[in-house]
Amino acid sequence: MSVPKQTAEIFEILSKGQFICSNSSNERIRKLFDVIADDENFSSLYEYFSAINFILEEGDEFYYLSRIEQKVDLERKIETAFKWIEIVDFFKAYDSSFLSGFRFQPSDILVKVNVDAVLKDKLDGLKRWGKKDTYKDNLDNIIKMLCADGFAELENETLNEYKVLSSFKYVEELINNIHIPEEVQDEIPE
Repeated sequence: MSVPKQTAEIFEILSKGQFICSNSSNERIRKLFDVIADDENFSSLYEYFSAINFILEEGDEFYYLSRIEQKVDLERKIETAFKWIEIVDFFKAYDSSFLSGFRFQPSDILVKVNVDAVLKDKLDGLKRWGKKDTYKDNLDNIIKMLCADGFAELENETLNEYKVLSSFKYVEELINNIHIPEEVQDEIPE
């Protein structure tokens, strides 16, 4: 089995829970995406990573590693999913077109928070994930999480402008795959 020469670099990124996205501002990440996207390379990388108990996963314009787990830490996973549901809900309330490729500036979001009571309430609800006092600090913390988990990146430092990466689809797919049967919907408190 012959793996691409970039395998160590690919593993270095993916093993930290990051994503390799086709629309990254970082040229190196885009080149690594192209390396993995080659069918032959994907097959050899898949085999290589599975030999060390990782699964190379392919999303819509992004790649990530998952682990083969014997015992799942269900509570931690549910808490993480709940956090991301709330964060995605906040950003979708800000702008329904908040998806892969969307560009935003925190200052624009704060302007809307100051005039939109629903958005303000949603941002207040997100304090539990960062325990920040001001709306600006809370928003900065959420954006930091968004970037740390590989769903967005700072594209323009001068303008403080961020770009949503294609890996954001991972969270959207997670949320869209939650199915609540109609007979149970009435039992859920609002």
